[in-house]
Amino acid sequence: MNRDLSRICVKILAGDATMSRNQISRRQFIKGAAITASMALASQKPGLEAQIKRTATDQVTLGKSGIRLSRLGIGTGTVSGSVQRGLGREKFNALIRYAYDRGITYFDTSDSYQTHTWVRDAIKGLPREKLYIQSKILSMPGFGKRVSALETLDRFRKELSVDYIDTVLIHCQIHPGWVEQTKSLQGELEEAKAKSIIRAHGVSCHSLPALKRAAELDWVDVNLVRINPQGVEIDTPDLAVFSKSNESHVPAVVEQLRIMRKNGHGTIGMKLVAQGQFTIIEERKKSLTWVMQNSLVDAVVLGMKSSAEIDEAIMHINNAL
Repeated sequence: MNRDLSRICVKILAGDATMSRNQISRRQFIKGAAITASMALASQKPGLEAQIKRTATDQVTLGKSGIRLSRLGIGTGTVSGSVQRGLGREKFNALIRYAYDRGITYFDTSDSYQTHTWVRDAIKGLPREKLYIQSKILSMPGFGKRVSALETLDRFRKELSVDYIDTVLIHCQIHPGWVEQTKSLQGELEEAKAKSIIRAHGVSCHSLPALKRAAELDWVDVNLVRINPQGVEIDTPDLAVFSKSNESHVPAVVEQLRIMRKNGHGTIGMKLVAQGQFTIIEERKKSLTWVMQNSLVDAVVLGMKSSAEIDEAIMHINNAL
């Protein structure tokens, strides 16, 4: 900065009102004001960094849906919900309240977890507008008479004691033909969205062929995707429900996550600790750090069962961010 301009900046900062038009040109004033603003911003930099520091409990947006939720969610479906139900009602309620007090507003449930009423009791009295509740609906074409999705969603809402559910996913799709097989269900969920019974719809997949179809499908608002860098319990080309997976399958899942992002889908990561198989803290840290630092998903959900697990997950995510 030249000497004259420096003197001008000093006077501006000092609030000098005696400077005449002859002492400062319009161009000098604009330059001086810009530099002054930069200097002021620089002086506040540490405070600003603290304000923009990302955390596990930030409210983030799910793709182009516009829906907000905490970056970290708590799941109720570990081993089909048996782990969370095994806590008993009192401990489960305390766990959900502790999560909420820590800033977690995303609660993940499902009809098949049998935890709708558990979540209902745990969130009683909390402001509904601050919560993101995600549930899942099964689709089993050809197995008896199927109740309409709208009837099923009415039951879901009664069990959860809510007027609407933020997101409902078609649960656990494996076959690559799932898109065609669930056409009628997709239509009903679209109707439910139009009626504000749900705010968004999507799918959770358990095979790479199914995941590829999900990534390209415009109907999908939200994808729930199995991901961790160790490659344990993630999607593979195998259509078996419990397919063997390893690190070699990770790049293919990451590729689909990138496609989902490109297509504006909301993305939520699950199985980050391989449904509890990562018993060593460094394994859990590795997974959460890798997912967060590679910006693979909008949010993640963990099936936690204690306040200590909540604290640990928040710590790892905060450190990664």
